[in-house]
Amino acid sequence: MMRALWTAASGMTAQQLNVDVISNNLSNVNTTGYKKQRVEFKDLLYETLSRANVLEGEGRPVNLQVGHGVAPVSTVTAYTMGNLEKTDNPLDFAIDGEGFFAVRDANEQIAYTRDGSFKISISDGEAKLVTKEGYAVLDDGDNEIYLTGIDVNSLSVGPTGELTYIDEDDVVQSLGQTLQVVQFQNRDGLLKTGSNFVSPSSASGEPILEMDIENKSTLMQGFLESSNVQVVEEMVKLIVAQRAYEVNSKAIQTSDEMLQMANNLRR
Repeated sequence: MMRALWTAASGMTAQQLNVDVISNNLSNVNTTGYKKQRVEFKDLLYETLSRANVLEGEGRPVNLQVGHGVAPVSTVTAYTMGNLEKTDNPLDFAIDGEGFFAVRDANEQIAYTRDGSFKISISDGEAKLVTKEGYAVLDDGDNEIYLTGIDVNSLSVGPTGELTYIDEDDVVQSLGQTLQVVQFQNRDGLLKTGSNFVSPSSASGEPILEMDIENKSTLMQGFLESSNVQVVEEMVKLIVAQRAYEVNSKAIQTSDEMLQMANNLRR
C-alpha cells in the first residue's frame, strides 16, 4: 500500500511542474519571439514480482511488474514560427526561418535572440543599434553596428541582412555591414537565459553563420514575430494537468483509506 502512496505523489509532483511550464507559456503569450515549451516524462523503476518463464512450451508467458511512478525528464521548446505582425518601424526585424540575431550582453558574451525589436542608443555622440536592454546588435564579423549621421527612417535591410541607407543626395549607400544571423544544429539544446535570449551549449553545437548554410532565413523589416503560444491549446493542457493532479490526489486518499481499514482490523 505504501507503494501506491509514493507512486501517486510522484504523479502530483510531475503535474505540478507541468502546470508551471504551461503557466509560463500563457504568461508569455504577448512576448515577442517567445517559443512555447512542453514537459516530457518518463516512468520510473519497475519492481518485478514474477518473471516470464517458458520452458518447452510450458510456464508463465508474461511478467508481473509494478511501476513506481513518473518523473519529468526534459522541457522541449517548440521553435515553430509565430505570426508576423506589421509594425512599420524601420528598427523592427523578424526572421522568417530558423535563424537567431546575435548581440553582445553586459558580460561581453554573445547571446542570441529571435526578438528583433531594436533601438538606437546615443553614447558619446555615436548612434548604435541595440536591444531594449541596451545590448549591442552585432554584424557578421562580431562588430557593433553604428548609425551615426544616418537618418534611421532611410535605413533598409535586405533579405539576408545587408544594411543600406539613403544619403542626403537621395543615393542608396551601403553601410558595409550585415546583420549577423546564425543557426544551430540542435536548437533543442539551447539554454534559455531570460529576456528573450538563448545561449549555446555542448548539446546545441556552436552557432553557424547563415552564409555557410544552404537553408537560409529571410529578414523582414518593419515586422515582429509574435509568440507561438496558442492560448486554447495551453488551456486544454492546463485542464488535463489539473485533472491528472486531482486523480493522483484521489489515489493517495484511497490508499490512505485502505490503510486505515487494515489498521482497524485489530479492533
